[in-house]
Amino acid sequence: MADLVLQGGRIIDPSQGVDRVTDIAFAEGKVVAIGDGLKGDVVRDVTGKIVTPGLIDLHTHVYWGGTSLGVDADMFARQSGVTTCVDTGSAGPGNFHGFRKHVIENSAIRILAYLHVSFAGIYGFSKRVMVGEGQDMRLLAARDAVEVARANPDVIIGIKIRLGRTASGTAGIAPLDVALDVADETGLPLMVHIDEPPPTYEEILERLRPGDVLTHCFRPFPNAPTRGDGTIKPQVIAARERGVIFDIGHGKGSFAWKTARTMIGHGFLPDTISSDVHTLCIDGPAYDLVTTMSKFLHLGLDLPQIIAATTLHPARALRRPELGSLKIGSVGEASVLAVKDGRFPLEDVRDVVETAERRIVAEGVVLNGKWWHPA
Repeated sequence: MADLVLQGGRIIDPSQGVDRVTDIAFAEGKVVAIGDGLKGDVVRDVTGKIVTPGLIDLHTHVYWGGTSLGVDADMFARQSGVTTCVDTGSAGPGNFHGFRKHVIENSAIRILAYLHVSFAGIYGFSKRVMVGEGQDMRLLAARDAVEVARANPDVIIGIKIRLGRTASGTAGIAPLDVALDVADETGLPLMVHIDEPPPTYEEILERLRPGDVLTHCFRPFPNAPTRGDGTIKPQVIAARERGVIFDIGHGKGSFAWKTARTMIGHGFLPDTISSDVHTLCIDGPAYDLVTTMSKFLHLGLDLPQIIAATTLHPARALRRPELGSLKIGSVGEASVLAVKDGRFPLEDVRDVVETAERRIVAEGVVLNGKWWHPA
């Protein structure tokens, strides 16, 4: 007998090519069956709803209490139907131990991390103080980052660096050299933040390796992936061809309707859709992962494409094949979603508001084979 059965939902699991209405059962923290008429100790009717593998938000900031930009991971997960938050560089080697002890180990959901090369991570990020941690090369702690990454392989899945006028200032692209060195030494992928130049979008892409992630990939001008004539920069095409991963990372300044429409119009879809949730965007314009997903529904992507970009593809980027799937024996995690009809204003980071006729909302979460949301 299963511990939990979700009955009658539309199961969308891109890892198996599954898209049908049926039941799914969980026992002992695992997926144990998919099919009709399943029995369990607890049965929840999810008719009319969508059941997916546990959503993975590949770009979040959840070092709550330890950094000024961190939000509460469990609160965010309940709101957005997320089972795995990937923190992208909130902590560096100087404060990762506190992040692990006080946040990661105490969270109900899974938290994985890209470790920042900056010793104190992203330490100067608020409404009143904005100091780019890459501006001072003295803070880039390569040896410390390698030591901390090697000591925490269960939760540190990559290395993070932030580049741009705000993040690295006059240091420009030089912090990327340090980050690439650390990534090479540890054998981990790199995630690179990009804001306004310098350096340019093209300069950064030319240095990235297969499996590295460029986040904020649909950002607006300046430093957009598109040119003024409406074409995609050739360096973007070349980077995808060699295996660079393009992540949305919506956040406060990194998603524009104009850029997204141009990219999608040329058939260039993001590999992963993520929120980049933090204190300065959780109340808008990003809000959460399901809102970001809703923007791509409005842009014409279908549900299986959007689900793949928030389950299967981020699991591959993380090199964690046990995640992002509802295959028998997979971790007992699922997200329950619904698509609502109506009129929903959705803004980008340039305050351009479009009205969507459909919106994705979170209806529930399964963790460790148990119903978790709402409490």
